[in-house]
Amino acid sequence: MAGTFSAINSKFPPLASLCLLNHHIPAPLRLLNSRFCHSRNPQVLKMPPADLQNHSPDIKEPSPKVPKLQHDDIPSYLLRVKKLSENAVLPSRGSPLSAGYDLSSASKAKVPARGKALIPTDLSIAIPEGTYARIAPRSGLTWKHSIDVGAGVIDADYRGPVGVILFNHSDVDFEVKVGDRIAQLIIEKIVTPNVMEVEDLDATVRGAGGFGSTGV
Repeated sequence: MAGTFSAINSKFPPLASLCLLNHHIPAPLRLLNSRFCHSRNPQVLKMPPADLQNHSPDIKEPSPKVPKLQHDDIPSYLLRVKKLSENAVLPSRGSPLSAGYDLSSASKAKVPARGKALIPTDLSIAIPEGTYARIAPRSGLTWKHSIDVGAGVIDADYRGPVGVILFNHSDVDFEVKVGDRIAQLIIEKIVTPNVMEVEDLDATVRGAGGFGSTGV
């Protein structure tokens, strides 16, 4: 028998490599090769074709991700706005990449020269948790009419009407009409760490230098 295997190995690859090539072996030796392959590989796992695997009813596709929901099943990243009158205008952005939402006046008003006025928007806004809203001036009003905005912070837990304080730094009165864009609302993320009293602070290169200590 050893001579037979030697003769086969001289004309064919080693028997271990012939386990998958049974049809190339002469008929008298196929049974012997099958027994040899079974002893070397007692268990052979048969995998279903790829197309059967992909369409198997037992394989479930991963469920799509859904946005994290806040109370009332409303996504937490939505800016919820309530109109308080018919003159109220929903905040909107001027372009897809604008950082701020334009705020509009809900009534006629006059900002006196070198004075100030509180302009109502007749809107109540729910700011998303983890953020606050900053009311910023519109560059066009500042450049053309010297109109600035003050005290513009809206906290996430505030539910009252939003008003805009306008400062007029010019020498002429500034007229505001219903629907005029008077400011912009910018949503910014915040961090609110806990306050801890300490005996001393870490030293830095700058130290206590301030008020122009690094140059004008």
